[in-house]
Amino acid sequence: MSGLEQTQTTQMQPRWGMVIDLAKCVGCDTCTVSCKAENRTPPGVSYNVLLELEDGKFPNVKRVNIPRPCMQCDKPPCVQVCPVRASYKAENGIVVIDYDRCIGCRYCISACPYGARSYDEGQSYEQEMLGYNDVQAPEYGKRRGPREKGKLPEGVVRKCTFCFHRLERGEEPACVETCIGDARYFGDLNDPNSMVSKLAASPRAFRLKEEQGTEPRVIYLR
Repeated sequence: MSGLEQTQTTQMQPRWGMVIDLAKCVGCDTCTVSCKAENRTPPGVSYNVLLELEDGKFPNVKRVNIPRPCMQCDKPPCVQVCPVRASYKAENGIVVIDYDRCIGCRYCISACPYGARSYDEGQSYEQEMLGYNDVQAPEYGKRRGPREKGKLPEGVVRKCTFCFHRLERGEEPACVETCIGDARYFGDLNDPNSMVSKLAASPRAFRLKEEQGTEPRVIYLR
């Protein structure tokens, strides 16, 4: 492949990003529930949580809902500390965990400043939901058999993937599709005409913990 072809291929590769409008988030937790349903995450593992913070000083105090998926950082600390290179940054901007390489040391959990990673301890909802163990989500586009004790992804670290498997089908992440307040936007940050690119350039836009230099791909609107 020539240098020009390589450049063209790189330009065609999307840089997936997400924008969340906090003014439109109603704190319903639909994103959390739909994410668990889509990714079939076990007890103790949630890729998408809703943080509730208080803003202002008494008596002028208001509650702010902050949905928190993985930030898919361009400079992810979790990748830097992984001793076996199980975590890496894909070309499309998604931070990937290779379950077959992960040794479950949990260094990445400590390194993530957003608390966006969880360790799969092997728990199950089988007693509460008949057939829960029969099917697993095809995370990162890889299909695995039924959830069984001692088999992957038990014993490894897990996190939001921007619903990688849905993106490969041309669909949006589950949390974006189900948001009842239409507070989430998803698209290609490489495309200047995309909604996410335009919103990311808004004066309302900010990123969590920008001072840490992680350069997150999840952008919030005040």
